[in-house]
Amino acid sequence: MPKILLVIFIMAGLSAAAQPRPGAWRGVLLLNKEKQLELPFTFEVARLNNTTQLIIHNAAERITVTETAFAKDSFHFYMPVFDTEFRTRLQGDTLLTGLWINHTKKENNTIPFSASYGRKNRFLFPAEKPHAFYDGKWEVTFSPGTADSSKAIGLFRHRPGTSVVEGTFRTETGDYRYLEGTEYNNTLYLSCFDGSHAFLFIAENNGTEIHKAIFYSGSSWSEPWIGKRNEAFELRDPEKLTYLKDPNQVIGFSFKNSSGQTVSLSDPRFKNKVVIVQIMGSWCPNCMDETAYLAELYKKYTRKGIARSDSTSGKHEEHVIEIIGLAYERTSDPEKAKNNIKRLKERFGVGYEILITGLTGKDKASQSLPFLNGIMAFPTTLILNKERKVASVYTGFNGPATGKAYEEYVIKMERLISSLLK
Repeated sequence: MPKILLVIFIMAGLSAAAQPRPGAWRGVLLLNKEKQLELPFTFEVARLNNTTQLIIHNAAERITVTETAFAKDSFHFYMPVFDTEFRTRLQGDTLLTGLWINHTKKENNTIPFSASYGRKNRFLFPAEKPHAFYDGKWEVTFSPGTADSSKAIGLFRHRPGTSVVEGTFRTETGDYRYLEGTEYNNTLYLSCFDGSHAFLFIAENNGTEIHKAIFYSGSSWSEPWIGKRNEAFELRDPEKLTYLKDPNQVIGFSFKNSSGQTVSLSDPRFKNKVVIVQIMGSWCPNCMDETAYLAELYKKYTRKGIARSDSTSGKHEEHVIEIIGLAYERTSDPEKAKNNIKRLKERFGVGYEILITGLTGKDKASQSLPFLNGIMAFPTTLILNKERKVASVYTGFNGPATGKAYEEYVIKMERLISSLLK
């Protein structure tokens, strides 16, 4: 929801408007009315400094929603980072009904939504005796036996002493972030809602393997999948999927920043520095996780108190490395693209430049960066040495939901940066 609309709602009816009761809520996205297929998630309503906030739960993740608006019985809230919102009506202070709207999609962009106060369980199945059937690492095949078949790693764990299951899927283009659910009657139920991902997984096992399973993404996509235990299974090396056509090429590009100024990789600010190039979009959940990491990395590699070399007096911060984001937004409206990036930067305290390419999709990204063999995933990350030659290209991103894989990525990245700084 645009900020001006938020102001109108607040001014029109804040004092008289009903508000949802603080505490635990259970939300449901109705993916298919005929099948009564529901994607549940949980959240809290909290009041802070006379404002109402929502805190959405996905396993260990907490997403705080602060852009909320009231008018009479209407309660609208706009998701952080992603261009999606909820438009709902409040019945009393314990029931919400309405729609989730995904503005990045042109078709099938609304899903019916309802939420009830006082329910903490994500899936409403009776509690079972806890066990650990799904714990561990699984070799997963999506759309098995088809031309669209792809591999993934399933990482699941039971919450100690309960039938609650948490985990994620790692793929060659990123991970499925924080999934949470339960096991009931030999069937696994997992879901995630983060403002962009609306994922539901239902999987049956035969005692040894996941043999009958469906993955739902929103209301318009589903595919079968299977899984078998395989601690040795690995995906292809993410540093070998995207590569430089000429390994010795000194690369370059130019795009405009949010102020309309052209920024080029050949600008003096990047000379003799290690540079990280983040190929991304604000609509991309894996890009969000990488942005959170890179924002902190940029702060880490900053030297404070270096005297200015120009005529300006005083001190300034010098960045030992530079990071450039190249945003491929899902909009042809330049002002909307700028606003999307502004919200992302504010959310994660991003200090580095994110350029607006004005292009959308992997094909356009590939055409705009012809020195690469192609872009197969957002994000894709390039690490350049001080001579502007590519030292590494990393396809996708293993976010914090992947646990060990994320930790290993951070160690490897920072070792590479340290070696390039010498």
